[in-house]
Formats: sequence, structure tokens, C-alpha cells
Amino acid sequence: MSHLSNVWFKVTDLQIATGRGCRVTTVDGHDYLDFAAGIAVNSTGHCHPKVTAAISEQAERLIHGQVNTMTHDRLEPLAAKLADITPGPIDTFFFASSGAEITEAAVKLAKRATGRPNVIVFQGSFHGRTHLAMAMTTSKTSYRAGYAPLPSGVFVAPFPDPLASDQETTINASLRSFDRLLVTQTAPGETAAVVMEPVLGEGGYIPAPQAFVEGIAERCREHGILFVADEVQSGFGRTGEWFAVDRFEVEPDIICMAKGIASGFPFAALGTRRELDDLWPTGSHGGTYGGNPIGCAAALATIEVMSEPGFLDNVRARGNQLRDGLSELKERFPELRQVRGPGLMVASSFDHAERVPPVLEHCLHDGHLILMSTGTDGNIIRWMPPLVVTAAEIDEAVDAFADALKATA
Repeated sequence: MSHLSNVWFKVTDLQIATGRGCRVTTVDGHDYLDFAAGIAVNSTGHCHPKVTAAISEQAERLIHGQVNTMTHDRLEPLAAKLADITPGPIDTFFFASSGAEITEAAVKLAKRATGRPNVIVFQGSFHGRTHLAMAMTTSKTSYRAGYAPLPSGVFVAPFPDPLASDQETTINASLRSFDRLLVTQTAPGETAAVVMEPVLGEGGYIPAPQAFVEGIAERCREHGILFVADEVQSGFGRTGEWFAVDRFEVEPDIICMAKGIASGFPFAALGTRRELDDLWPTGSHGGTYGGNPIGCAAALATIEVMSEPGFLDNVRARGNQLRDGLSELKERFPELRQVRGPGLMVASSFDHAERVPPVLEHCLHDGHLILMSTGTDGNIIRWMPPLVVTAAEIDEAVDAFADALKATA
């Protein structure tokens, strides 16, 4: 009898004993290539030696130094490093333990800083599973069903269709719908923030077009609405840049970070400008585990590894290799509809969702390859390997995927 809750959905039933780099080993000694990476969390791979050494050394010194009661010596160094790599004028940081916590913190800050009650999110978004974050999540009803009523003050704008043949038309239509929202449902003077994933995660690994992101940011500036970049899944090198918004001519007012920030140790960060943080009353937000010393050490080590020469170059190169390999398969298997996504945040979409489960199962059991699906319709397989993945491992994964497509056709 298991004493664990059944509320967790299971991608596999593998019983894992160890992990190194891009591979995990089961308790009975079988190796698997992990292209789920803890849902885009294991940025430097499983048990990177520099990260494990930093965690071990910190655990010998101080396991927990609660921020309200003391200031430990990892807090400011991590904040300074984040100030170096985050976009634009962001220079001030709050720490928590998960992406949902940081989403909540971002909205709380935006409301206090602007004195406005509402937020706008986009169709297909995922921002977390707490009550407010659920209200902001529109990628699947399964994330929300059974929990109503959810918090009010959340309004949903369209996101451009990645399959539209005329991208300019779909972008302009989405921007017009956003403008319409401001005159029909939440007035600019009532709207504290727009919260956007620069690449939709659970919504299908859909990159936001540049003209759309810049159009939304321009409207935010015009109306005094704060622009919040939810980089929980797309940040920390996943797209081949430190952050996905680095590809655009925008400077977010607030940025949400988690997942890959600490290579698997539970840690999250909110970044903003000092003048906005100064509008956040002292004591109005906090958390017991935010800024945990071991988490700070893991994040510092992760940033050190990712700052090494060639690291992000490898992410971009391996992403190109993966997209090229999947695009070749698309020519052979017409049910593969589209290959998309920057860096190592790649989607392969199918015409029909029923094709996805048997392909995933064959990859797992016959190819020893762990992959996950995503998307509102469940018709997308997402590729999110550790960012240290090698060219040989990309080839191995694409070959296993090709075998699965043939075997399940």
C-alpha cells in the first residue's frame, strides 16, 4: 500500500535511484535519457558537480537562515548576480520557493504599486496552481475544474495563433482584442498589470511574436500598466538567451523566475526596479523559506555554470540541431504538423491528439527516452532536455522518436 497522495499525475512509473547529466537510472539499473528535465527544471542536468558541491558546502555551514530573523551571506551575492543577467533596469529581488508563489508576489506588488485591482493574462497561459494563479491559468480546464469560485479581477486576452497562415493579421487581431478589453471589461485605470509568458508553456510551447510582445509593452507604457514577464519556464537559458524577453525590444517592470534557476533545488525569484519595490510596504509580503541559504547557493552555482564561455551557444546549437532533426521527420510523417520554439524549448505538434500517447509510450519503453506532452488539446510533444545536452544525445533522442513514429503509425 502506498501512503502517497494520488493527486499527482504521472508521466511515468519509473522508480529512479540516481541521475547524472541528461540521464537517470532506475532502482533496477536501467538508464533513461531524460528530456523532461523535471519539467524544464534541471537546467545544468542532474547532479551537476559544481551545483552539488555548492549545496553540500552550504549544508555544512547553514541549512536555513530565515530572512525575517537574519541576513545570511548568500542573499546579496545572488541578488547582485541576478541584477547582472536580468533585463534592463531590474535590480531588486524577492525570493520564494516556487513559480506559483512568485506569480502571486508579482500580482501583489503590481496592485500595491499601482493602486489598481485587475490583471490581464492571455489565452493558453499557465501561471500556477494556487487559487489566484489558477484564476490566471487558461491553458486547460483540468487545472481549474472543481475549485470555483476563483479570485476575481483576472481578464483574458487572445494570444496569436501560431498556425495562422497570415501572422501579421493574427497579431493585429490579437492587439485589437486587447484594446477592446481595455474599453469593455477592465479600464486602464483599473488594470495593475499584464502578465505574459514570452513562450507559452503548458499552452503549447508557443513563442509570442515580436510585434505582439512589443505592441503589448507599448500599451502598458501608454496606460501606466505594469508589464510582468512570467519567465518561470522560459527563463534561465531555456530559449538560448538568459531570458526569452531578451529577444525583444522590451523591458519588463517585473520578471518571475523559478524552475531552472537552481538546477532542481526549490527556489524562485521576483525581479523588479527599486522604485517599484519601494512602493511595497515592508511586512506586507514574505515567506518562511524564501531566500533559503542552500537554494541561494544552488542558484549561484547554476549561474556560474551557465556563465561559462559557450554554454548558451551550446543551447542554441543543440536547439537548432533538434529542430532540424524533427523537421526532417515532419517531411516523412505528415501527421507532424509543426516544429517550433526557441533554444531548447521545442514543440512538435500533431494533427490529432490521439497520436501523442502511443508515441510517448514507445519512446519511454522502447527508446528509453522520457518526453512529455503539452498544449490545450494535448496534441503537442515538448522537448526540454537539460541545457547541457550533447549533440550525440540529441541524435539519440530524435532516433528514438523516429522509431516511435514508425512503430505507432
